[in-house]
Amino acid sequence: MADLQYQPIVDALVSAAQETGQFETVNGHEPKNAPGNGVTGAVWFRNVAPAARQSGLDSTTLLLVCTFRCYFSMTAESPDYIDPVLLTAADALLAAYSGEFTLGGLIREVDLLGMNGVPLSAKSGYLDVAGKLFRIIDVTVPMTINDVYDQAQ
Repeated sequence: MADLQYQPIVDALVSAAQETGQFETVNGHEPKNAPGNGVTGAVWFRNVAPAARQSGLDSTTLLLVCTFRCYFSMTAESPDYIDPVLLTAADALLAAYSGEFTLGGLIREVDLLGMNGVPLSAKSGYLDVAGKLFRIIDVTVPMTINDVYDQAQ
């Protein structure tokens, strides 16, 4: 058994997003300053819990959920341009995480359909960051990681 190897997982999520070619910048943390004018992405930890349906009597499998936020400035030249650009980026991200199902073997699976309660999904909104308004899409990325902790013997 091994402990939760978080940083390599975040690095793989960032790399898969960069490979889509849809993002000007991708961060492995939630930004404290306003992103630039292009589509920006950021990924961070949201929660972790045992995956009861996947765990056995000897070890605990975990459900790790990260948020990947796609940002695009509301000051774009045309308001009609904002949602299509942002949704194209989010769609590419959903496709990438569906295709990189195990993140190169780091995880058992991206829980696409929510077998452990949370599916791969996206939700839009608005966010003020340092006085600048952004259109955002938060992508929920649930991941199952096998046998992270030994259970008492």
